[in-house]
Amino acid sequence: MSGVFSGEHVVVVGAGIAGASAARVLAAEGAEVRVTEARTGLPAAAELRTDGIEVLDGGHAPAHLEGATLVVTSPGVPPQAPVLAWAVERGLPLWGEMELGAHLARVPYLAVTGTNGKTTTTGMLTACLQAGGIRAVACGNIGNPFPAAAQGPHEALVVEVSSFQLEVQSSFRPRVSVLLNLAPDHLDRHVSFEGYAAAKARVFALQGDGDAHVGNRDDEAAAALSATAQCEVRWFTLGEPAADEVGFVRGRLVAGWSGAELGATDPDTPAMRADAAAGAAAAHTFGVDDEAIAAGLRAFVPERHRGETVAVVGGVRFVDNSKATNPHATLAAVGDATGVVLIAGGDAKGVDLAPIGALAPRLIAVVALGASAPEVTEIFEGRVTVRTVGSIERAVATAFELAPQGGTVLLAPACASWDMFRDYVERGERFAAAARALRKEDVRT
Repeated sequence: MSGVFSGEHVVVVGAGIAGASAARVLAAEGAEVRVTEARTGLPAAAELRTDGIEVLDGGHAPAHLEGATLVVTSPGVPPQAPVLAWAVERGLPLWGEMELGAHLARVPYLAVTGTNGKTTTTGMLTACLQAGGIRAVACGNIGNPFPAAAQGPHEALVVEVSSFQLEVQSSFRPRVSVLLNLAPDHLDRHVSFEGYAAAKARVFALQGDGDAHVGNRDDEAAAALSATAQCEVRWFTLGEPAADEVGFVRGRLVAGWSGAELGATDPDTPAMRADAAAGAAAAHTFGVDDEAIAAGLRAFVPERHRGETVAVVGGVRFVDNSKATNPHATLAAVGDATGVVLIAGGDAKGVDLAPIGALAPRLIAVVALGASAPEVTEIFEGRVTVRTVGSIERAVATAFELAPQGGTVLLAPACASWDMFRDYVERGERFAAAARALRKEDVRT
């Protein structure tokens, strides 16, 4: 079979979404593919075998790399994993998902990264490009792997990219890159904030003449990093925009270069407003006109678990922001709202949760759960009413009891979900189900 990788013997590490997709893409491009997976019984492994791809599961072994000419690793595999060390010792090229996609991409691609807001901004930017008549698709960390998307009949790719994905690449050069914000996250993997920031900076590391980077003028850490980009740099802001920026004037999104309103875009939180500004700035930089940007933002529908109102019971609104998996995201989720009962806690990923204490003046109460419940309790104790519970269902019931008429129960945990749930989706779904099961006549004290 002919293809880009004809004659290559590729070992893919990991049979999750990204790994399974990479294996299929490589096989379609002519490579001889073997997958090594630490777990057993994955449905994806059985499906790959049905497709004729060799899968060795139940643990990695040096022998799995025999005959390999290239190793492609999944984002979830930590850089210090022994199987990757074995590849390096053998002198094998080690690629990640972004590297593979960069080798396959036949059309321009744009990249969006940051601590929070990546998926929303990626969706907004894609909608703007599509409104401008460009056949664009969102891909990457959004659930549609970049290498598979790169094989499709598209005119542009909008790639959501995480710090994990940026670590293992040396060819990823987007036409336009975006750094939304920067706050400590995933320190259990990157060890330090400096290491995390260095991974994020790789989104623009290879950009140069003819490329552009979009930065956040309001975020001190992100702005300092964006200023180091060796290409044209554009900016977005929540304030009034300069001539080449996107910003807000009297609550409306405005293009600084033309003074045109890009629609009555005024989402519920500052984070959503920043995402809209970033998406508009990137779309304009790529050549989309003001009218199409406005149309794209109007057409955009947010992904679930990112500030979705899932129920209104007895005058209390229940909002699912299960995707708020770090303190920065929780601060943004609360925004300037008041009358909020916050449900927080889970797997903190090695991150200090103390910054969420700044929310105390705006909160009615806090319901703590999960592995970090003691830390959440310590942060808020003596400043606001705190209750500790053992399940998301109990958290919903307790928060409802504490919420005032017209108030909000907000799930914005500041933590990952892995200590209690399969993922943030399951956490959000169970929160929503528990909220909808409440009755208006339930007593709140």
